[in-house]
Amino acid sequence: MMTTSPMPEPARLAHRYPVLAALSESARQRVLDSARWMRVPAGAVLFDDHQACEGFPFVVEGSVRVVKCAANGRELPLYRVAAGETCIISSSCLLGHEDYNARGITESDTVLMLLPKAEFDALLAEPAFRNFVFHLFAERIANLMQLIEEVAFQRLDQRLAGQLLGKGRVLHVTHQQLADELGSVREFISRLLKGFAAQGLVKLSREQIEILDPAGLRRMASEGRHE
Repeated sequence: MMTTSPMPEPARLAHRYPVLAALSESARQRVLDSARWMRVPAGAVLFDDHQACEGFPFVVEGSVRVVKCAANGRELPLYRVAAGETCIISSSCLLGHEDYNARGITESDTVLMLLPKAEFDALLAEPAFRNFVFHLFAERIANLMQLIEEVAFQRLDQRLAGQLLGKGRVLHVTHQQLADELGSVREFISRLLKGFAAQGLVKLSREQIEILDPAGLRRMASEGRHE
């Protein structure tokens, strides 16, 4: 459940979002005057499918995982919104006057400032803020296109191999967490991991995966990219 939080120092918000310093003095004051500060516990649903968008979120602390949910309960992770970043689905809903078409879940205790729609619309007249929003739009769209390419053209074993890389030699993660990140189910991921272990690529233990052959995982992850 979301509750109103005492307003942090304005400098805290400005540190996370330097773009605010580029706004006119009157625009910055409107932001602070209209801001709705919220503290959201970890694991809370911040927004959901078919829910009206109440405003533009500035994440000051914590992070939000944005996923697309299927009727059978499976989730496809789309992106994460960390402190200092923006949520393009929130932006698109505000710009298009549409309801949410995805779900946002806090990954940790999160502090955010929600800017009402009227003030978001007014801020778009400020070149610095408009450029900030659309620059991040472009970045997120590029990342989503990469996700679509992976889902459409890569096998699940290739995607899993890529997911394991770049996180250190020992990963403290459950099979369910990996399944959630890949938009799959735990049984498939467990079966693939057992296959990886049989090939000597990884060593499995409870809620832990040790990478034994990173070069082998890299080869597997890149198999289908040059076909």
